[in-house]
Amino acid sequence: MFGIYAPGTDVARVAFFALYALQHRGQESAGIATSDGVSAAIHKDMGLVAQVFTEDDLSKLEGHLAVGQTRYSTTGSSHLRNAQPYLIETMHGPLGVGHNGNLTNAPQLRNQLLERGVGLTSSTDSEVITQMLAAPAPGTGNGLPDWEARIGNFMAEAEGAYSLVVLTRDAVFGVRDPHGFRPLCIGRLEDGGYVVASESCALGTVGASFVREVEPGEIIRLDKEGMHSVPGPVAPEPALCVFEYVYFARPDSVFEGQTIHRVRQRLGEVLAAEAPADADLVVGVPDSATPAAIGYAIASGIPYTEGLIKNRYIGRTFIMPGQQERRKSVRQKLNAIDLEFKDKNVLLVDDSIVRGTTSQQIIQMARDAGARKVYFASAAPPVRYPNVYGIDMPAASELIANSRSVDEIQELIGADKLIYQDLHGLIRSVRHDNSSISDFDTSCFSGEYVTGDVTDDYLDALEAKRNDAAKQRLRARQRKDSGDTGETTNVIAL
Repeated sequence: MFGIYAPGTDVARVAFFALYALQHRGQESAGIATSDGVSAAIHKDMGLVAQVFTEDDLSKLEGHLAVGQTRYSTTGSSHLRNAQPYLIETMHGPLGVGHNGNLTNAPQLRNQLLERGVGLTSSTDSEVITQMLAAPAPGTGNGLPDWEARIGNFMAEAEGAYSLVVLTRDAVFGVRDPHGFRPLCIGRLEDGGYVVASESCALGTVGASFVREVEPGEIIRLDKEGMHSVPGPVAPEPALCVFEYVYFARPDSVFEGQTIHRVRQRLGEVLAAEAPADADLVVGVPDSATPAAIGYAIASGIPYTEGLIKNRYIGRTFIMPGQQERRKSVRQKLNAIDLEFKDKNVLLVDDSIVRGTTSQQIIQMARDAGARKVYFASAAPPVRYPNVYGIDMPAASELIANSRSVDEIQELIGADKLIYQDLHGLIRSVRHDNSSISDFDTSCFSGEYVTGDVTDDYLDALEAKRNDAAKQRLRARQRKDSGDTGETTNVIAL
C-alpha cells in the first residue's frame, strides 16, 4: 500500500516502483489511482505488478497525487471487482482508498450502508470503508469537505485492523487504526514531496528518506502545505501484529526502530538456547527464515549452509489464493542441494508452520536428498487460532496445530524431531528488553483477540465466506483455462 503527494513528479511511475517493492504483501492484484486536482484516473487488474501495468497504462495515470495497492484476499474473494484501490466520484471530487487489514465488524457496517440505500459491488470491507468515507461526517453539512472529520467518524465506528491510503482532490491521507495492527510509515522525497507506505523497504526504492512511522490512531495529511498530523483515537494497548515480524514484512524494513532481519536473527538465537538439537548443520527455508537459521547456527555453534535453493520467480506460498496452488508451488519453488544433505542430521529452520503443507514437502525433499535425520524448527510458536486482522489464516480447520500436540504435528509432517519457539521467547526476541516497544497482537498463537469482539459466530461466518471464496477462485481458474476471462480493465477518468 502506497500514497504520494509530489507536484512535478511522475507519481504513477513512483507508485509502480513502490508497489513492486511491496509485492511480498500481496500478489493477486495491483492498482494505482491518480489525481491532478481536477479529475482522477485508475488502472487495476489481477496479477503481479509487472503484469498489471504497461508503459501505456502508466502514461494515462496523470497527476501529482496517487495511491496504490497490491492485494491478496483474506475476507474477499480473489476477483477483479475486489482489487484495490477503490475509486469513486463524490460531490466533492474523487475519493480513492487502499486498505490493508480486516474490519471485524464489517458485516454490521455493510448492512448499515445497504439500509441507507448505498449500492455495493464487491465482497470486501475495503469498499465498505470507501463508502463510509464518502458520507459527510455529522455536523459538517454540505459545505467544503472535512476529510479529517470523515476519517475520524469512520474510525469511531470501525473495529479491527486497518491501515489506509486515501486520495482526494487536493490531498493524500495515511491512516492507522488505534491499535496499530498493520504497519504504515512516512517518507520524504528529495524534491520535498511526501509518501506513505506499508513498509520502509519501499522508501529507498523510490528515493525517499524515512521520516517516521504513523502512530496508532493517527491521521496523516499530505498536501501543498507539506505533511500534517491529526491525532485520532488511540487504544489503551497498541498491538502491532507480531506475525509481521515473524513472516510478513520484508527483512530490510524497520519497525519501531529495529530491522526485521535483526529481530528474526534473534528469534533463532533464542530458539537455540531454549531448544538445542543434535544436528550436523542448519539449513534455513528461504527467504523469510534465513535470518532465524543464521541466528540459530551462531548461537548453537552448528554450521549453517544454504541447502535449499529458491526459484525467485515463484510467489510466496503462504499468500497464494488457494491450497491447491500452495501444494504445487512448493516443489516448483525450492530445490535441495543433495551434497549438503547426504548422510547428515539436518536441522531445517522455518519462520512458522501454518498449514503444514510446505513443512511436510520440504522435509521429504531433505530425505530424498539423502539426509540421515531431519529435524524441523519453527521460529514462531504453534499457530493454533484464526487471525482476523488481515492475515490469511481465518479457518481453524486449516491450521495444523489447532487441537494437535507437538508430537502429533511431528508425525504428520514427517520430522524426526519438531521444535517450536514458545510465545515468551517470541516476545523477548522482538522486544529485546526494550520497554519502549509496544505490545503486540499474538492472537494466532494465544487465541486472545485484542479487540475482544471476535465471537464463534463471526469465526464461523468467516470460514463460510472463505470456503465460498475458494469456490469462486476455482470457477475463475476454469474460465481462464477456457479463455473466457469475462472482464476487462480500463483506465477510467472521473
